[in-house]
Amino acid sequence: MDATPQSFSDYLVFVDESGDHNLKTIDPQFPVFVLLFVIMRKADYVDQVCRDLQRFKLEFWGHDEVVLHEHEIRKPFGQFLFLLQKPLRERFLEGLNQLIQSLPATLVAVVIDKTALATRYRQPVNPYDYAMEAGLERVFTHLQSLRQQDRRTPVIVECRGRREDAELELAFRRVCDGANALRRSFPFDVVMATKASNSAGLQLADLMARPIALHQLRPEQQNRAYEIIESKLRRSPYGKVEGWGLKVLP
Repeated sequence: MDATPQSFSDYLVFVDESGDHNLKTIDPQFPVFVLLFVIMRKADYVDQVCRDLQRFKLEFWGHDEVVLHEHEIRKPFGQFLFLLQKPLRERFLEGLNQLIQSLPATLVAVVIDKTALATRYRQPVNPYDYAMEAGLERVFTHLQSLRQQDRRTPVIVECRGRREDAELELAFRRVCDGANALRRSFPFDVVMATKASNSAGLQLADLMARPIALHQLRPEQQNRAYEIIESKLRRSPYGKVEGWGLKVLP
């Protein structure tokens, strides 16, 4: 299919992860891998999401060139050192929660318990490949319900390194070429973006991936961020999240 303005879909998909997909060395403190897909209408992204994130940054930095990153917020350094001041940190985190609460997006999260996967299967699947396949299948099905299945949809991921990017693109192409449970090709175009691109969608995806992982690790622990995120997970017509917006393996 030729990529013409008429063939572009009305949606964007942003992808980020939490944890790593290495099964040889598993961190006992964080033995999960999460791949998160954030689906947004382009009109909402331009008119609300980018605008609101810029306003948030202007409030705390006076400019919008800062790139939000979950790790730097959790362990402040550099431009985030002001978060060591409790009143400012509380105001900042409350503002982030409000940003995510108002986010006009549908989420698909694939969560992999690496310890259970490595224990259960003699030759376990590659966690990243499996998460990409399971996630893209659900993204496609969701876009199909919006009558976008024949239109080109950009799937935007952050560059991680030459080897990692090549592996990601290979897994992505394989799934989109038909190696998926639906046995059909997906009209998705992978777009590799650098952190310096200051993508609002990637920054928000980065902020939402870890709370999902923490909920999987410690489901009884209070997790306000996850409570907000959970309300945006894709659901069945009857409100079911499991298998729809949240896929857990094994």
